[in-house]
Amino acid sequence: MAILLNLETATTNCSVSISKDDQIIALKENNAENYSHSEQLHIFIKEALQEASLSFSDIEAVSISKGPGSYTGLRIGVSAAKGLCFSLDVPLISIPTLESMARQVELQAGEIVIPVLDARRMEVYSCVYDADYQEIRETRAEIIDEGSFAEYASASKVYLIGSGAEKCRGALEHPNFQFEETIVPSAREMAPLAFKKFQVKQFEDVAYFEPYYLKDFVIQSKKKA
Repeated sequence: MAILLNLETATTNCSVSISKDDQIIALKENNAENYSHSEQLHIFIKEALQEASLSFSDIEAVSISKGPGSYTGLRIGVSAAKGLCFSLDVPLISIPTLESMARQVELQAGEIVIPVLDARRMEVYSCVYDADYQEIRETRAEIIDEGSFAEYASASKVYLIGSGAEKCRGALEHPNFQFEETIVPSAREMAPLAFKKFQVKQFEDVAYFEPYYLKDFVIQSKKKA
């Protein structure tokens, strides 16, 4: 039996869960637009441990949502996770934010889910997963236009989920596309992914681990002649 602490701070949702193997036994989260992670995260950790009737000494690993996402949110989460790993002498596990997010949608054969997180202007961070939640296109920062994700339109249904879905709704017109703007990354879906990595000891180097920022790109304007 493994007790894992899971932290999700990549977006507006400050989320903490405690899992026993791959099952959630406590969850504390709050989705607020003002990014109050610095005030809430450590409080939620303590409250989740109390809810699970556990102490810090029971934690066997810490998993962190590694991004992409908010620069500030990721820094806060990773700093907290590293501090806990050092102080408790436990390993660090990283979970791709978009992968755990994708698992909030129950998929049928032939369906696809595309988590899209809002970046700036018409940009989003996105990744594409099949019905088995296998990555079929890598994570990218991209500008949304009418041709975005056209190669997946033949799927029986394409779910575009997350804060970037509103941009997609305004640009994409296809009957197979379904948009869910309210879905945010949560520590709830991190548990099975973290436990899988824990079982095979797929850990990060705590000293050198950095979040996956996938920093926004800038389109350079053409120089005037």
